[in-house]
Formats: sequence, C-alpha cells, structure tokens
Amino acid sequence: MKGFTIDPMNPLASRQQLERTTWAGVEFRRGDRVRLRPRDGAGFVDVTLCGRAATITAIEQDFEDRVHVAVRMDEPGEDDEARITNPFFFGIDEVEPFADSVPRNASVATGD
Repeated sequence: MKGFTIDPMNPLASRQQLERTTWAGVEFRRGDRVRLRPRDGAGFVDVTLCGRAATITAIEQDFEDRVHVAVRMDEPGEDDEARITNPFFFGIDEVEPFADSVPRNASVATGD
C-alpha cells in the first residue's frame, strides 16, 4: 500500500484520488480526452464502447495500487443535456490518448 490506510467503517472513503498518472510513458489528467480500448474478455458494455472517445472525469488508485479512470462519453453533435452522463470505469491500461490531444511530458503518478 502507498501511504493511505483503509477505514474499516467506510472503506470507500479511503480510496486515493489522483490529479494525474502515467501509463506506458503517457501522462493522463482529469479533463483529457481518450479513446477506449477495453481488454480482451471485457463485458458487453465495455466492448460496445470500444474505440469511442471519452473525457476523464476522475483518476483513482485502489487498495492494490491499481489505477482506474472514470470517463464520460463524448457524443459529437449532441448538446450537453443529451449526453450520456453516467461515468464508466476503465483500467488505465484500457485507454489511450485521443488523436487530437496535445502530448505532454511523462511524469510519475501523484496525488497532487
């Protein structure tokens, strides 16, 4: 574990929120646009979202030091109220930078 403890009375309150993280030499931050690439064997919903664009709304590190991102789907041509608003969760290894994103220099994961 990395510097946080689990509250046995409220374990979900103990998860660590990250501002940014790096995977495969690419830095990801909240607000970045990504393309979804679910891993083999993913569930039906994940597979239907494969290749679609989304925006990172949260980055979290779990109790086993795995990093996950919450994303909201980008739906071109629709107004904000018509967009899918429920977040979807993917492992950091299941997203890639969106083609029109500006590359950033890589850095280590941080809770800043």
